[in-house]
Amino acid sequence: MLLCALDAAAVKLWLAGDSTMAKASTANMQGWGEKLQPLMSLPVVNKAIGGRSARSYTVEGRFAEITKSVAAGDFVVIEFGHNDGGSLSNDNGRTDCPGSGSETCKSTYKGERVTVKTFPAYLIEAGKAYTAKGARVVFSSMTPNNVWEGGKYTYGPGRFTEYARDAAKAVGKGATFVDHGSYTAAAYKALGAKTVNGFYPNDHTHTNAEGAEVVAKAFVKAVVCAKDGLAEHVKSGVALVPSGCL
Repeated sequence: MLLCALDAAAVKLWLAGDSTMAKASTANMQGWGEKLQPLMSLPVVNKAIGGRSARSYTVEGRFAEITKSVAAGDFVVIEFGHNDGGSLSNDNGRTDCPGSGSETCKSTYKGERVTVKTFPAYLIEAGKAYTAKGARVVFSSMTPNNVWEGGKYTYGPGRFTEYARDAAKAVGKGATFVDHGSYTAAAYKALGAKTVNGFYPNDHTHTNAEGAEVVAKAFVKAVVCAKDGLAEHVKSGVALVPSGCL
C-alpha cells in the first residue's frame, strides 16, 4: 500500500506551450498554466515559454528536455497555435510548413537552409516520444483571443484545433484531445464583454492573472467534460467556470 501511495505521489503534470500558458512576463500578463496547480492534486511542471511555436519548441530541444524527465504515468499537456501561423517567405523560425500531414518545406532561417515540418507532425513526434515512455498526452486546442474585442461575441475554432485533434488520433493509445479553446470561449461568453475585456490590459491575446485563472478553470472544465484520464486528478470541490459541457 505504501508503494502505491508513493507511486501516485510521484505522478506529475507537464505543460508545453507558449506565452498564453507560461509564467508572467509582465505585471499584467499571466499564462493560465501558472493558475493550474491549485486545481490539481498532482504537481504541475510548467515548461511553457513565451514566443514559441510547435516548431521552435521542437528545434530548441524543449520537447526533448521533457522527454528526458517524463516518467510512466505522468501527463503532458501540449498546447500551441498562437505563433505557428505566418509565411515562410520571411521565416521567423516559428512558422510551420502548411499542411496537415507529413509534408515538409525548405526554408532559409538566419542564413541557413532548414527543413520545416507541419504543425501536426511536430505534435505527433513529441506525443509519440512521451507515450513511448508510458506518459499520457493531452493535446489541447489553443486559447482564443479576446472574443469580445470587436464589441460583439465572435469565436470559431481554427485549423490548429483540428490539427491538435488529429494529432491525438495519430498518436493513438495514451493520447487524448480536449477542446480548451471552445470551453474558454464559452466561459467568456457567459461572463460578458465588460468582464472579459478587463482580462486583456495589454493586447487581445495575453490575459492578466484574473483572466488566467478563468482560462485555467476552462481547461479543467474541458478535461472533466471529456472524461479525460486527467480528470481523476482534479481536486474535489473545485469551482469550474460558468456554462455546462459542450
